[in-house]
Amino acid sequence: MNKEQLLYRSTRSDSEKITSAQAIARGIATDGGLYVPENIPALNMPLCRLAGTDYRELAYNILSQFFTDYAEDELRSCIKKAYDEKFDTPLIAPVVKVGDVFFLELFHGATCAFKDMALSLLPHILTLAAEKSGNNGQIVILTATSGDTGKAALESFSNVPSTKIIVFYPSKGVSLVQERQMTTQEGANTFVCAIEGNFDDAQTGVKNIFNNLEFNKKLAEHNMMFSSANSINIGRLLPQSVY
Repeated sequence: MNKEQLLYRSTRSDSEKITSAQAIARGIATDGGLYVPENIPALNMPLCRLAGTDYRELAYNILSQFFTDYAEDELRSCIKKAYDEKFDTPLIAPVVKVGDVFFLELFHGATCAFKDMALSLLPHILTLAAEKSGNNGQIVILTATSGDTGKAALESFSNVPSTKIIVFYPSKGVSLVQERQMTTQEGANTFVCAIEGNFDDAQTGVKNIFNNLEFNKKLAEHNMMFSSANSINIGRLLPQSVY
């Protein structure tokens, strides 16, 4: 049965309504707002049944309600590629009991950071989103980080075809381990840049680049477009909601 398509609009305007693929590919709205769904869909499965599914099936049941322009086989394929042997446990995010306390473990991904949970999926849904949106050029990912996001994003996008990723971090605002993780990242399409200032300065700088229409026009002339791996991108935010 076909689901009704869920459209997305900017938090700053409702004049333009676009598909989830278009929102993911763009990363941020042209007016500087964030893309959000017109409404929050109700899950089509009771909580007791969701609790009994594995992580991949849980991800599909949730994300299929939001990414309605992705066919079932497309979304399942993205999820399967994301949550594979990169994780050191087949449960992906196991719940472990210690005494009378239950812990959700989110450190089993490639970089041991919880950011792996969403960023493992983003490259797959983003490259497919660009294809669905008619963009056959290169996607340039701009990302600001205070530590964990940078390495996880670099690792996830490393050598992904038709993408480049540039991570900006505060030169004195990350740990030495995090800095070395980023600056030693392998991948012909990965780039790292230290800035003066803090994380907010890095994030503001990234948003200013996104909103520079003249710069974006020049980028388009070279068959390239900007997108984001930060949580300003709905394609990063919604996969985080799964866990």
